[in-house]
Amino acid sequence: MREVDNYLEDLKPGDRFETPTGYTLSEADIMGFAQRYDPQPFHIDADAAKQTIHSGLIASGFQTLAAGFRILYGTGFITTANLGGVGIDELRWLRPVRPGDTLRSIAEITEVTPSKSKPDRGVVKYALTVLNQKKEPVLTGIFIIVVKRRRG
Repeated sequence: MREVDNYLEDLKPGDRFETPTGYTLSEADIMGFAQRYDPQPFHIDADAAKQTIHSGLIASGFQTLAAGFRILYGTGFITTANLGGVGIDELRWLRPVRPGDTLRSIAEITEVTPSKSKPDRGVVKYALTVLNQKKEPVLTGIFIIVVKRRRG
């Protein structure tokens, strides 16, 4: 992981962070995650999945979200300065993710707001887009996180 660790004052609307490489999901990855966390037939049974509107096995949206965040975090754009998430607005699963798909993530800072009551931190909003290998968006959402300030 590349250590950048931006603090609140290092970030501004329009800043972009992109994963340099992707993460490829195998059938075993998809089924293993789903068996544990989202055991719907179109995630855990390739034959049953063929009979659904998806016409085959697809990854859980929760797995897509987790993988997209994990590879973004790997850029090091925020590490120890991140104090935790507040939520995700407008989360959308746009396309199914299938075995063999390779995911990449792009984050663009949309808002940076210093806290009025806690001078050691502030809130950052960023738009996350997870793309497949065809550069098609498969997931979007607005992440809201609390970030340390260098000075308080």
